[in-house]
Amino acid sequence: MSPRNINRIRVVLAEQNKTNKWLAEKIGVSETTVSRWVNNTQQPKVEIFVQIADLMKVDIRDLFESTLSKK
Repeated sequence: MSPRNINRIRVVLAEQNKTNKWLAEKIGVSETTVSRWVNNTQQPKVEIFVQIADLMKVDIRDLFESTLSKK
């Protein structure tokens, strides 16, 4: 089974012209941690998703891939 993208953090960062470094500094984590999140090799805790949504002024749902199958 191939890995699935769970979050859209990379996409939202790109849409707002923000970097992994910017997010790492704002959240207080390492750039390596943010890299793992944007590559979907590791997922942040729910509280971190809330922080990211607040920082980026997006609905938290915008940070997640849809699980609905597209027909």
